[in-house]
Amino acid sequence: MLVKERMSHPVISVKPDVPILEALKLMQRERIRRMPVIQDGKMLGIVSDKDLIHAAPSDATSLSVWEINYLVSKIHVKDVMTTHVLSVTEDTPIEEAARIMADNKIGGLPVMSDDAHPDGHAHSGGRGVVGLITETDLFKILLELMGARERGVRVTVVVPDKPGELGELTQAIARAGGSFVALGQFCGEDTTNRIVTFKVTGLSEAQARDAVTPVVDRVVDVRTCC
Repeated sequence: MLVKERMSHPVISVKPDVPILEALKLMQRERIRRMPVIQDGKMLGIVSDKDLIHAAPSDATSLSVWEINYLVSKIHVKDVMTTHVLSVTEDTPIEEAARIMADNKIGGLPVMSDDAHPDGHAHSGGRGVVGLITETDLFKILLELMGARERGVRVTVVVPDKPGELGELTQAIARAGGSFVALGQFCGEDTTNRIVTFKVTGLSEAQARDAVTPVVDRVVDVRTCC
């Protein structure tokens, strides 16, 4: 799966000279938390709702409401935006975008056209913003990967970390008459094993447990859920 398949588009952006209160109202109206800052087709930075909120005086200020309003009216998006912006291209693998966000502790990445960044990796700045990929988009993908909206028997097992183990597991479920809804493989308890979580239909909890027990190290959890 590539970023272009799940990014938000068209992009809602803001110009650098827009007052922060106007930008904040735009975010609230569109129900978004970050916007690229674009001028003449070039991305100058990115601004989040936290940037805008934190730019206003705190409740502890001794300024009058008129003084506060005057000062806030003088603050523009360009004064609070982040100018060093990491970005990805449309053809960046979705897991690479997730890694960049996690490693840099950021909640979203502008997506640039492939012409802007032909190597498909993270960059700062650039032209041709065609979308935005956010942590919310990644959460939705996780729901799909784990079959969170589909009813079935969810099983978590520990398997040896060696070739062929996943094949034996899937074959065991198939022989028992089960059909896979979702399957995910994760880091194990140590370097010798892996944790596999999957959801199947066509089997009861007892049937699923009996089917996989002979081909795994340990059954961790079996439950019916949707």
